[in-house]
Amino acid sequence: MATHKKAFISKRVLFDGEIKPACIEVQNGQVCRVLTGGFNVTDYNQVQDVGNLLIMPGVVDAHVHVNEPGRTSWEGYTTATRAAAAGGITTIVDMPLNSIPSTTTLDAFRTKLDAAKNQCFVDVAFWGGIVPGNAEELKPMLNAGVVGFKCFLIHSGVDDFPHVEQADLETALKTLQGTDATVLFHAEMDCACNGSKGNPEEYRTFLESRPAVMEEKAIDLVCEMCLKYKVKCHIVHLSAASALPSIVAAKEKGAPLTVETCHHYLSLNAETVPNGNTLYKCCPPIREKKNQDLLWDGLKKGYIDMVVSDHSPCTPDLKLLDKGDFMAAWGGVASVQFGLSLFWTNCRNYGMNLFDMVKLMCENTAKLASLSHRKGAIRAGYDADFVIWDPDVPFEVTEDRIYYKNKVSPYMGRTLQGRVYQTVVRGNTVYADEAGLTSSPQGGFQLKNQQDEKSKL
Repeated sequence: MATHKKAFISKRVLFDGEIKPACIEVQNGQVCRVLTGGFNVTDYNQVQDVGNLLIMPGVVDAHVHVNEPGRTSWEGYTTATRAAAAGGITTIVDMPLNSIPSTTTLDAFRTKLDAAKNQCFVDVAFWGGIVPGNAEELKPMLNAGVVGFKCFLIHSGVDDFPHVEQADLETALKTLQGTDATVLFHAEMDCACNGSKGNPEEYRTFLESRPAVMEEKAIDLVCEMCLKYKVKCHIVHLSAASALPSIVAAKEKGAPLTVETCHHYLSLNAETVPNGNTLYKCCPPIREKKNQDLLWDGLKKGYIDMVVSDHSPCTPDLKLLDKGDFMAAWGGVASVQFGLSLFWTNCRNYGMNLFDMVKLMCENTAKLASLSHRKGAIRAGYDADFVIWDPDVPFEVTEDRIYYKNKVSPYMGRTLQGRVYQTVVRGNTVYADEAGLTSSPQGGFQLKNQQDEKSKL
């Protein structure tokens, strides 16, 4: 018998653009081979046959706000990664805010790594941040393992992560020329058109305060800077489909540009947001159904490269649910656990399938995070990261199912399609539907340009 080998067997394994019966051979946390015939179960120390459940690459969520250290009443590495594991996510990429300190210096990045040790149930990579005056910190952070940098073109919502002006942005992009870093943009800009007239309890008042032109203006600047400096640029949480022509045009001119949208923009629409229910507030805002349909069209045509959660939790009191004030409430949707099922519930209505899901939520997100050499696919030499689930089984979102810290959600009470039964990170089961989560964290750090931290962190 071969030593320390595992086998995961299913009648439905998604790999190499097909779904077919296969045996995934795993050793030392990596896929050795994917066999479609001629294997002997006695060759393995451990065999798991999941029958007709689908084995798919684990989801890579490249946009998650963990908020540790500093704002651990909002979220933390234990709860965020437990929720990720329960949702079939095997890698998250943590944003540089809203932790305290924000990840805008090398020392702050080291502080974050120390905070995350011994807590992660899935693998974690990290974004750094660009703020005014920190250009000299960018290359040291990159050398220490961040996968890229995020900036805001408008107030970030927290004073400890100030937004950049064009001059700051150009300084940062000049600094990063010649590296393989990606710069992420919260692409909204203030303009004379945005205001706060109207009843703050009505969702329409908030929506009209963040019109699409704020995204269009910002994205025009991103496209211009991307073409000028040829540094990889990425637009986070695209909400306004009206900005897609500018994005497409820039890509056609050779801009190294990618763009994501989020589950809440694809699943929720302004017409059905209840007045006073601030759980639906996020920035940029959830827009009308017509806009949502155009986002789905952008996904189908390849204009939008990926789908992420933008898990942005807070304590329930900051949502001001007792007042229902959309203008004053914290903006962010907590949903990291439900992304796979949210996408699957809706994508078939737009003619998309499981292969589209893998491309948009596994392959392309892994590439964005510089992990495509080991994540995002079931392939020999890749990490043995899988989600084992049944696309045909529905479930209801209820408080007792939620693993992230503050158990509030605009999806509460909704029935979603696609139930996760098991999540595997580098060959180790980190979540099983009947048993719940493993008792000890199995995740590691995925540090760019360095040997990965594979110990239990």
